[in-house]
Amino acid sequence: MNTSENLPVVVIAGRPNVGKSTLFNRLVGRRQALVSDMPGVTRDRKEGEAMLRGRRVRLIDTAGLEEAAPDTLFGRMRASSESAVAQADLVLFCIDARAGITPADAHFAAWLRRQDRPVLLLANKAEGQAGTDAALEAYSLGLGTPLALSAEHGEGIADLMGEIADRLPDAPRAQAPHSEDRPEGPLRLAIVGRPNAGKSTLLNRLLGEERMITGPEPGLTRDAISVVLDDPGGPIQIVDTAGMRKRARVEQSLERMSVSASIEALKMAEVVVLTLDATLGVHEQDLQIARLIEREGRACVLALNKWDAVEDRAKTRQAIADRIETSLAQMRGIPVVTFSAMTGAGVKHLLPAVRRAHEVWNARVTTGELNRWFEGALERHQPPLVDGRRLKLRYMTQAKSRPPTFIIFGTRAEMLPDSYKRYLVNGLRETFHLPGTPIRIQLRGTKNPYAENTER
Repeated sequence: MNTSENLPVVVIAGRPNVGKSTLFNRLVGRRQALVSDMPGVTRDRKEGEAMLRGRRVRLIDTAGLEEAAPDTLFGRMRASSESAVAQADLVLFCIDARAGITPADAHFAAWLRRQDRPVLLLANKAEGQAGTDAALEAYSLGLGTPLALSAEHGEGIADLMGEIADRLPDAPRAQAPHSEDRPEGPLRLAIVGRPNAGKSTLLNRLLGEERMITGPEPGLTRDAISVVLDDPGGPIQIVDTAGMRKRARVEQSLERMSVSASIEALKMAEVVVLTLDATLGVHEQDLQIARLIEREGRACVLALNKWDAVEDRAKTRQAIADRIETSLAQMRGIPVVTFSAMTGAGVKHLLPAVRRAHEVWNARVTTGELNRWFEGALERHQPPLVDGRRLKLRYMTQAKSRPPTFIIFGTRAEMLPDSYKRYLVNGLRETFHLPGTPIRIQLRGTKNPYAENTER
C-alpha cells in the first residue's frame, strides 16, 4: 500500500487529548478528522494531503501514545502510532502547554529520541502570553526549541508550516507528465456495514498490513479512514468507515459524528462494499444501509464475511439471497462475495467483483440498441390506461451513466405508473446485463399543442 505519489511523510504524535486531530484539520485545511473533548477519539491513523509553503506532504494523524499491554486496545493503538512514526520524514510531537510536562510526555519524548527520526516539538494550546511562557517548560524534553501554537485558534500555524517545509528532505526533481499521460484517478471504494462485521479486518487483509485497529470490541473504528491500494488493475482509494447502527440506538454525539462521516464516505464512493457477518444473516439495518446505497446511486457488492464459521453454507446463502430478492428488488442481481477476512480465504475474489460492478455502473447503451429493445418491450406489454386514455411512449435514450440513467419521451409520459417503470427497469437489467446497479428512469411528457385551444 502507498499513495500515488512519493510524498514526504509528516506524522503528528503525542499523548491523548493534546489537540493532534485539531492540528491535523488545521494543516490539511478542512475538517477531515473527528474532534471531541473526549480523550482517545482517534484510534486509527488518519491520512491527508497538505500544501505547506509550496511543499505537498502526506500528513498522518495518530492515536494518542499511552503505556499499555500489547494485547489491549490501547496497546494496539500505540503499536499503530509507532508504525506511523517509523515511516516518518518528520515527527510533530505535541504536548499540551496548559497542562505542563506530564510523565507520559517525558516518557514518549525519551522514546522518540531513540527512533532516529527528525522531531519538531510543538507546545499546543499556548494561547496568549501565558501559554507562550508555559511552552518554555518543554525545553526539558530534550527535543530542541518548542514551537508555541494554538491549533484551535490558528495561532502560530504559519510559522509551523514554514518550519515543516524547512526540515523536510529536498523534493525530487521530476517533469510533470503530459496531460495525455496523466493516469485517471483511483477507483473510489467505501467499506460499510454494521459494527463488528469485520470491515477493518477486511481492509487490513486487502492492504497486507495491520493498517487499522482491530479486535473483538465492537465499534473500534470511529472515523472514515482513507488509504490508497496500488492494485495491478489500477489504484483503488479505499475508505474504511465506522459501523452504522440503527438511528434510535445512536445516542452519543461522538457516534453521531462517526455515522455522519460514514454516510459522507458512502456518498463520495463509486462502489460500496456492504459487509455482513454471514453467521448472523441479513438484518434490517443491513437492508437500510443497502437502500441508502441505492438512493445515492452507487454500485454495490455484498460481502459475506466470516464465511468459514458458517455451518450450512448452502442454506445460509439461499436465505440471504431470498431476503435480498424480496427486500431489495431495485438492486436485483447484486454481486455476492463470500470470504473470511480473518484467514484471507476468498478475499482475492472481492476486488475483481468490485471492478465488474464499477464497469456495470459505468455502462452505456447505444440509442439504436435501446430503442429496438424499447419497441419490443412496448409490444410485449403495452403501457397502461391512465384516466381512460393510453399513454403513448415514443422513444428512449440514455442520459448518463454512473449510475445508468434513461429518459423516456412520450405523450403524458410523466404519468407512467411505478409498476410499469419497474417492468422496464427489469427488462433493461436483463437485456443489457446491468446486474445489481441502480437504474434510473426519467420521464419527459410531450404537450399537446392543441390542448389549450380545445379548452377555450
